[in-house]
Order: sequence, then structure tokens, then C-alpha cells
Amino acid sequence: MNLDRATIIHLAAHLEDCERDARDTTKITNEYPDMDWDDAYAIQDEIRRRKVARGARIVGFKAGLTSHAKMKQMGVETPCFGFLADYFSVPEGGECRVSELIHPKVEPEIAFVTKTVLKGPGCHIGTVLAAIDFVMPGIEVIDSRYRDFKFDLKSVIADNTSAVRFVVGGRPVAVAEVDLRTVGVVLEKNGEPVAFGAGAAVLGHPAAAIAMLVNHLAARGEEIPAGSLILSGGITEAVAVKAGDSVCLRVQGMGSVGMRFTA
Repeated sequence: MNLDRATIIHLAAHLEDCERDARDTTKITNEYPDMDWDDAYAIQDEIRRRKVARGARIVGFKAGLTSHAKMKQMGVETPCFGFLADYFSVPEGGECRVSELIHPKVEPEIAFVTKTVLKGPGCHIGTVLAAIDFVMPGIEVIDSRYRDFKFDLKSVIADNTSAVRFVVGGRPVAVAEVDLRTVGVVLEKNGEPVAFGAGAAVLGHPAAAIAMLVNHLAARGEEIPAGSLILSGGITEAVAVKAGDSVCLRVQGMGSVGMRFTA
């Protein structure tokens, strides 16, 4: 690590305040160009600690930048990982207030729920599938705190991978009942299809992203508890939304889930 503890605490407070106040900032590596990967995850960990201290509950994890479309869109080459707090959750068909956000975008995802603990090292797709209770459609709302969505990978990791809101629903399906590589998804905005894809867009198989997450956590002495929700990563490019928009994700064999955006 290249940053001292005081700097990590300062940057975590800065980024979390940006989230809570819905205001943007320039990417933090502009001021701290020597920041390394351990520093980035240490800042994210401090943001998580702050939220828990304030009474939030961590309900799961997320993989980010896991599809070639997303990597190309964001100009990065490797995935990243973050956490999900309970207040990020929006009820199925519910409202998401854009006044609480900066420049929201939505991504279609496959959500996984664990029935047993997932831990590494050496986690692979088979390990993941054996630990999953069911999968279902999920929409993640991402809202990078960085001005104009301009960031590098270290900055976005520190910013908890742009996590802010999500909705899950539809029909929960056992993993044995669906081929997660070929399952098709359609994301609609205001009743019009705006993005199409298949599960294989996420690292060849959505469970591969979760295996990477598990091994990443293992290297940090952590594991994924039973009953956790995991968002496996955007299958298509992210789609911008504004007040008045409604979005719906339809996943082959899993039904649909949606949400509305209000002022």
C-alpha cells in the first residue's frame, strides 16, 4: 500500500459524502497517482465500515465491469468487486428517486442467492453453482461519483464500483433448470427494447464472475455468507435513465423485473 491510514479515511469520507449528497468529484487518482490496488480496496472497506457504523446492513456483493461491452464502454480491462448495502434495494416495481443520485445508469444482470457459504481460494464455476439456492433477474443502478463517468479502475474500486441501487425479482429459478451461458435478456426503457444480450457476455458464464469474486475475497480473509445476494455483472452496456423513465428486464425462463425513476 502507498497511502497512509489517514489518507484512506479521508478519501473514504470524501467519496461516501459524494454519494450521500449526490454530488460529483474528479477521480481521486488525479490527486493520488501512486494509489495502488490495495489502497483502492482499503478505501472501499472504510466506506463499508462507515455505513455499518451508521446502521446499514451488508446484504451481498457485486461484480462490476465483467462484460466486454462494459469494459469497452468504461475503457478498462479487468473486472472489479464491491458490496451491497440494504438501503440500496428498491422493491420490485418500485420507485428510485433521481434527486438522490448524480447521473444514474442501469444494467441488466443475473442475480444469485447463496444457500451455503462460498469461500476460496480455488473457487470455480462448479463450486459456485453448488452453493447457489436460486438465480433471478436483477437490475443494478450504477451512479459513479466521478464527474462525467470519467475514472480509472483504481478510482472506481475505491468508489465501491459505482454501486447505489438495485432491484431483483421475477421468477427464482434453480441453477439446474437454466443454462446461464445461453439465457437471453432484454432490457426495455419506457416499453422499448434498448439492450440485448446473453449470460455468456459475463466472462463466458455469470458464475465465473462470482468465482473470481470469491477468490478475491479469500485473498483478503473474507468469504460470502449463506443467504447473500450477488449481482454477477452487467450483461450489456449501461443505459442512462432520468426522472420519468421506467425500465424492465426480461430474462428467458425467469420472468421480468422493473422499476420507475421519479424526481
